[in-house]
Parts: sequence; C-alpha cells; structure tokens
Amino acid sequence: MRKRTFTIAAALAAIGISSTHHAAAQATDKIGVLMMHGKNPGSPNDPNFRSVLFRLQREGMMVEMPDMPWSQRRYLDGNWDGVMQEMTGHVAALRNKGATKIVLMGHSMGCPAALSYAGRMKDVHALVLFAPGHAPRSYYNAPQLATVRKSIDEAREMVAAGKGAEKGRFSDINQGRPLTVSMTAKDFLSYFDPESDADMGVTAPKVPASIPVLTVLGDADPLFKFARAYFHDKLPPNPKTKYLEVSANHLTTPAAATEAAIAWMKDAVAG
Repeated sequence: MRKRTFTIAAALAAIGISSTHHAAAQATDKIGVLMMHGKNPGSPNDPNFRSVLFRLQREGMMVEMPDMPWSQRRYLDGNWDGVMQEMTGHVAALRNKGATKIVLMGHSMGCPAALSYAGRMKDVHALVLFAPGHAPRSYYNAPQLATVRKSIDEAREMVAAGKGAEKGRFSDINQGRPLTVSMTAKDFLSYFDPESDADMGVTAPKVPASIPVLTVLGDADPLFKFARAYFHDKLPPNPKTKYLEVSANHLTTPAAATEAAIAWMKDAVAG
C-alpha cells in the first residue's frame, strides 16, 4: 500500500487552509467540542483520542468527552435514540459553559453518532470524523462479518415475531475482535440495522447543507478504500466540507490529523 507522509502544512493544504491562515486563525466565537470515543474497548481514556482533547483545551476550546453507551464499560447500553438523548445533554452542557459554536468530533463509532445527531437535531456548527467506523451495510458484503450479519437477521426475525422486547445474545466485531452482547432485539437493531440512523450512509444525506464536515481516513484503515463512497460523497454540498487522507491506522488517525482538524474547525465555524 502506498504510504502518505503528511507534514502539518501539507495536511492543511490538502483541506484548503494555508499555514499563514492556520497561524492567524482565531474564531471570535467560543468553540465547544463534544468528543465521542470509539467502540469497546474504546473509552474516554483512550490515549489515541485523549491527546486530541488536551490539544483542544490548549487552544482555549471547551471540551466534553463523556463515557458513551458503546464504551468498554457500558457496551452496548440502551438504544440509538438514547444515544441521541445523551448527546443532547452534553451539547447543552457545552452551551451552559459559554460555547457559542458547537463541533461534534467522533472517532470510529463516534462518527455515525455525530452524523445521526446532526441529521436529527440540526443545531451544531461542524463535524469532525476521525477514522469513521461501524458500517452496518458492510456486514452484508464481507464474508468475515457473517456472524454479525446472522445476528442482525435473527434480531429482525424476533422483532417481526413480536419479540423485540426479548433479550438475545448477539454478535459484533470491532477491528477483527469478536464481541458478544446481551440486549433486546429491538435495541440491537437500533445500533446494527443497515437502514437505521446508526448507518452513516443513511444519515449523511440528512445532515443540513449548512453544517460542514471534515472526514479523516488513515491509509491503513479498513474503511480507507470505501468510506468516501459509503457516506462522505452523500453529504449535501458545502464549500467547507473536506475529505483528508493521512498516513495512519484506525487508532492513530486522530493524533495524525489533530493540527489540521483544529485549523479546519476554526475556519469552518467562522462567520
């Protein structure tokens, strides 16, 4: 695989921001960032993402990075509607702290949550998607994901039979690591149905055109080859929406693109 070596200047140039602009950019608005970590074993303590939090704080941004329902401790808690309710509370907390511009920043499974929230609530100003993960439609295209596909089909059958409130044991896979979860069929489908708001291809077209999106993919990420077509190209046109490729894997992408993301965020919410 051809590797890309990105300096900060090169990454900024790739998203249309000059180094001079980066040095001078300082939004007059107070930026609040809701950071959402990746799926189990992901957590707010993930060093690959937490380094970004410290960098945002040094920029004077207000940051919330809560323990999300798909974390190692909570996996999988409640349903997708509950995820949206929790995010509403975290966004309100940022506003209560004085944030005037809200950015949703996701890593892996935090990305479909950001897209879903923006599509439903429409009250944020920009999205940053690092190494987007959790793509339910892909479970029907990859043989190695057959166990997850079987669980989705079983959950659908239970719901169709009026047993959606009954618990079952369902399968998941995260970066090749098998996971098993016990939850109701209806709640499982809310996270895994390819037609649900948990799928980025479903929610991308629902994001308001007024909300710019930065998507960052590492060239060693499993989704690198198809993320653009899967969801990014389905986003409504916005001149500030950008797609950035960096030399990184799924876990290291946030750190590799931190400086470019900060510069882009300031530009995206300005004005």
